[in-house]
Order: sequence, then structure tokens, then C-alpha cells
Amino acid sequence: MTRMFKIAVLAALMAPTLAQADEVTDTLQSALKAYEEGDITYTLEELEYAKQLLQAMKTADLAKFLPDAPDGWTREVSTEMNAGLAMLGGGAGAEATYTNGSDEFTITIMANNPMVGALSGMLSNAALMGMKLERVGRMKYLNQDGELSGIVDGRILIQADGADVDVMIPVLETIDARALEDFGR
Repeated sequence: MTRMFKIAVLAALMAPTLAQADEVTDTLQSALKAYEEGDITYTLEELEYAKQLLQAMKTADLAKFLPDAPDGWTREVSTEMNAGLAMLGGGAGAEATYTNGSDEFTITIMANNPMVGALSGMLSNAALMGMKLERVGRMKYLNQDGELSGIVDGRILIQADGADVDVMIPVLETIDARALEDFGR
């Protein structure tokens, strides 16, 4: 077994957030055991499964930044977002749909996705390109026919779509963009 592999697995096993026995540590231990037994295929399967479990944990952390529903509205958080992100280069995502019976809109947050990095440059120069911007608290959002898109820290995309801009902006204002900057670091 390579020394680097052992160190990486052991470091993951000893990380403070994973200190208690849970499915992630059990899976990593299973991967290490399979590797020591020479079963590379099963090692890779276990490592991939551990990665999926960790991604789910990260997504749950990101979903905490989705705003609560305003008075008279309901919020439903989607658990399906990360399946689509895997095809777009990875990262974490969270999405919620807000409904008041007659109107509906969605807020999506994507972090650490290569597509977000590409959009970051365009959004930071949107005003220079004559695109319409909306001020939402300390952030500026690109307004493309009522779909609002803003970037936090050059790597986290927040989008809102589906209702009038005047309905979505007060909800977007409740997102703690400063705290979101620390996500995933």
C-alpha cells in the first residue's frame, strides 16, 4: 500500500468533523481494508460512495443558506439538485421552491462548480456590457428577463426565477452573503 494513500485515508478518518463513527468513517475504513486486501475495484467503489456521502453533507450545509419562506408563502427544498451538478463538473447545490398558492419562484445556490467560475467573469462585467443589474443588499444581480443571478466570492452562484423581481428581491435580501463566502473553505 502506498504511504500517501494510507496517510490520506487516515487523515480523513481522524478529521474532527468525522471523529464519531458514522457511515462515512465506516465506508472509508472499508475502503482501506479492501485496499490492504488488494481489492482495488471495491476500494474505488467504497471511496466513491464515501464521496457521495460527504457531498450530501455539504449540500445539507449549503441548504441552510436558502431563505425561509416569506409570510403567506411555503418553501419546499429540493433534494435532487446534486445529481444534475455531477454532469456539470461537480460542486454543491441547493434549491428551494417558494409558493403562495398563485405565484411560485425558485432560488438556487450552486457552489464550487466550474460553470459558476465561468459565469463569474461575465457577471462581474455585466454593467460594462450594458446588461441590467439589480441591487440586492450589498450584492448586484444580473436581471435577464426576470431571472436574477448573483455571484458570491467568485465561486457561489445565487439564482432566483419564476416571479416578479419585486417579489424575489426581498427574499434574496435575507441570504447572508458574507457567511456564504465561508462555505466550503
